[in-house]
Amino acid sequence: MTDARLRHGRGSLALSFFAQGIAFALLVTRIPAIQDQYGISDGLLPVFLAAVPILAGAGSVTTEYLVKRVPPSTVLRWVQPVVMLALLGVAAGDRMWQAAVSLGVFGLAVGGLDASMNMLGISLQRAYGRSIILGFHAAYSLGGIIGASLAWVGAHWDLSLFVSYLPIVAVMVPVCLAGSRWYVDGEPVEAEPAADGGKPLVFRLLLPLCLVMSFAYIGDSTVSNWSAKYLQDVLGSSEQLSTVPYNVYMVTALLGRAVGDLGVRRFGAVAVVRLGTVMAGAGFAVVAVAPGPWVGMLGFTLLGFGLCVIVPQTFAAAGRLFPHASDAAIARLNIFNYVGFLVGSPLVGGLGDAWSYRGAMLVPMVLVLLTLVYARSFGAEGARYGGGHERPRTVDVG
Repeated sequence: MTDARLRHGRGSLALSFFAQGIAFALLVTRIPAIQDQYGISDGLLPVFLAAVPILAGAGSVTTEYLVKRVPPSTVLRWVQPVVMLALLGVAAGDRMWQAAVSLGVFGLAVGGLDASMNMLGISLQRAYGRSIILGFHAAYSLGGIIGASLAWVGAHWDLSLFVSYLPIVAVMVPVCLAGSRWYVDGEPVEAEPAADGGKPLVFRLLLPLCLVMSFAYIGDSTVSNWSAKYLQDVLGSSEQLSTVPYNVYMVTALLGRAVGDLGVRRFGAVAVVRLGTVMAGAGFAVVAVAPGPWVGMLGFTLLGFGLCVIVPQTFAAAGRLFPHASDAAIARLNIFNYVGFLVGSPLVGGLGDAWSYRGAMLVPMVLVLLTLVYARSFGAEGARYGGGHERPRTVDVG
């Protein structure tokens, strides 16, 4: 595989991560507008919101079987436009069944999208012979920041969802289709058949990483769903200031991922994951004891730097554990992304209402810190590269 082809594959995949960040941010930041447009009651809204990650999990499982017949690049090439068009479908309707169908298609497609993107990311990392997976997730974070900013513009100018989404979808669909011609699928990797044998043994070995993935997304969903309410109701901030923590979290996640690959190459995946875990745990602790909003903001900043490295390195570790079955491992692992998302918000909300929101922040802290128990699942202490093997630095490309 030529260096030029690898560079083109890396750039086109980064574009895909970037586009997905935009699409997801456009959806989640305009949920109140979607609720108003369709007349979805507060009682029914959680059903719609829960259906998306549940269907995304189904989409991830489906992708595991699809990639046995077609390459992940083919799945990604066609499922990404479906995500964009489903987003536009959400914006275009005015009846409840239209919202249900569009969000259902979005959920199924986004599960396939997340799984196939990370399959290609891990196979490219293996081809490079050095850690590059965090860079792809940095592109996703950048897309999320831009998507949230575009959503703010639409809300600020009181644009309809359709008018707000249409130009973005009209640009990104052809751009992603054009970029998809440079996707690079990984080459088959031979391994000893006894290494991970049948399904029960594979899942048993994968389970620690599945738990880590769930813990990380419980932490992430806590920030995305509760940071504004916590700052305003518990720490006494203004309504305007309460919107800042999530933006700070997104920016610090972008910065952490932008430099994270360098840390993996220098110190190894285990060290980077341990450092990120400790920082995330410290972030939750600071948030829980913060006397005021500015100290709380410091806690959310630490959370952004800490959590941002865990998810990409969990995908990398799955690819390293099962080099000849990495696509299946990543598809299964990706399901626990949605498990954490489903569990996190109601867990913290329920504990906050029944006990206290300060105390509730300690629960995701403890869960995230459990990652330290499973840190060795991320590879040997001396491993600098994410693909399970090292290539001489003279052949590094891009």
